[in-house]
Amino acid sequence: MRSSRFYDPAAAEPFRVSRSKIDLFVQCPRCFYLDRRLGVSRPSMPAFTLNNAVDTLMKKEFDIHRAAGTKHPLMEHYGIDAIPLAHEKMDEWRDSLRRGVAYLDTDTNFLVTGGVDDIWQNPAGELIVVDYKATSSPNEVTLEGKWKEAYKRQMEVYQWLLRRNGFTVSPTGYFVYCNGRTDRKAFDAKLEFDVTVLPYTGDDGWVPGVLRAMKTCLDADDLPISNDECEHCAYRADAAKLEG
Repeated sequence: MRSSRFYDPAAAEPFRVSRSKIDLFVQCPRCFYLDRRLGVSRPSMPAFTLNNAVDTLMKKEFDIHRAAGTKHPLMEHYGIDAIPLAHEKMDEWRDSLRRGVAYLDTDTNFLVTGGVDDIWQNPAGELIVVDYKATSSPNEVTLEGKWKEAYKRQMEVYQWLLRRNGFTVSPTGYFVYCNGRTDRKAFDAKLEFDVTVLPYTGDDGWVPGVLRAMKTCLDADDLPISNDECEHCAYRADAAKLEG
């Protein structure tokens, strides 16, 4: 599928790079180059509409406490001394389609963007990045596992963006994990969740170096080497052999 806008090395205007495209580069530089330089994206995935519904309802729930300036019961339960941040740009920062939190990186001329789920604030005035996640697992929810490294990078990019916008950001963010329960006797048109808050101490020091590597990648005229573990590249290679 051809992308609507892709990178032109000769262009002077800033090139928008979303948080998800940064992660695409980390996953596989070749897929990233095909997507952003040549305009050929990976096949799209079905929308996670149930996850989006949970995300929307969680935001509404925390917005009640945001307006009142009070702690959410989850904060009380987990001993988190913070309240949801009340800021005039919260709606803008949440909207990844509009831009979310944005910063122009002058080293690369990339307009880096990312839409946060939520931001809390502690008594010291530090902003706390919060990300909502929904799943259904019989096991205890943790942040362990190779594929969850993308979640951690996601949070670190948000922390980096807020710091570049002049805010003091706590190194510790939180994942609010909603785990759908399957141990009920019947559905009864209702899905129940256990909600767990998992702290994560991020380190955004890798972001500037990755942005520079992305710039070098896009400026080159040759396709980069693919990640050995990239299923998309493996599929294209195998299909090309059979078709040839």
